[in-house]
Amino acid sequence: MREKTRRMLLAGAAVAAVLAVGGCSSAEDTAPRVAGAEGGGAKKEPQDDDAVRRAWVDCMHAQGQNGVTQDKEGNIAIPAAGTDGGSLEGYETAAKTCDAKVPGIHQVKAKNNAKFVEMARAFVACARKNGYPDLPDPEPQTGILVIPTAAFDGAKWDAIQPACSKLPMPGYRIGP
Repeated sequence: MREKTRRMLLAGAAVAAVLAVGGCSSAEDTAPRVAGAEGGGAKKEPQDDDAVRRAWVDCMHAQGQNGVTQDKEGNIAIPAAGTDGGSLEGYETAAKTCDAKVPGIHQVKAKNNAKFVEMARAFVACARKNGYPDLPDPEPQTGILVIPTAAFDGAKWDAIQPACSKLPMPGYRIGP
């Protein structure tokens, strides 16, 4: 009996030594951290989607894209190119920088894309019903409305606003 107990204690000590030297960790410990999360030894709770979006908007402001805003529901609004003094190229450069600095934004965007696609489809349906029948469908993965420059009709766009402005405005781009 004593020999069996001694072997169990030695085996337990060996396992403890391996864990201490090998650095025992779980999958949770190796999960990527989002920008803005505090580093260090203590385990941190993952940031919520709103905090990730706020960090991304703050980064965009630091990159000079001050027209990018976040409303009280946490939705990010991005102005059409040129409306806040910025250019499409400047926005894209800033977005790439902030996407890298706030990697959690990719997960937030992916979770929200289905919602954005449905909101954009509702806006396009309203527009078609109210005088802009040839407005193109939004991109199916992102909900972004891409209107070719040659197809954009400012008069039709203005005409649909009274009826469709009650709906959330999809992200849109006029150009190629």
